[in-house]
Amino acid sequence: MSGTNKEILNIGLTTALLIAIPACARHRPSLHSNEHLMQVGSSVAERDIDLCIQQVEVAREGQENLAENAAVSTAGSAAIGAAAGGAGGAVVGQAGQGAAIGAASSAAASLMYSLLRGLFGSDKPAPSYKGLVDRCLREKGYEPVWK
Repeated sequence: MSGTNKEILNIGLTTALLIAIPACARHRPSLHSNEHLMQVGSSVAERDIDLCIQQVEVAREGQENLAENAAVSTAGSAAIGAAAGGAGGAVVGQAGQGAAIGAASSAAASLMYSLLRGLFGSDKPAPSYKGLVDRCLREKGYEPVWK
């Protein structure tokens, strides 16, 4: 792959990641003002939210996450793209270059699809996730609200 193609691919992947990283952030509840929140203050409340979210994520650790799915999908697409690019390149006598271009473009397309699906997919947390975080916060005396 030529230097220019690598630079273009690097710029594209960097841009995609910069767009996707904020979209991967977990949803957080807000808290209704109540007596408990007034007593502990906002900094303690934020730590309690973090703690509840962390506990739920540890409990659900066995489930697949979006990043793992994107990585597996991207690797698979790169292999398929390399094979297809190699076959196409072989027709014109450039199998190696065709395989490299096919792998890079397929991987980039797959990653972009996964990232866009994450960006524009469901913007609400799963009911089970929300319920567990909600219960944890209520047990601590808060009144969580999900927006």
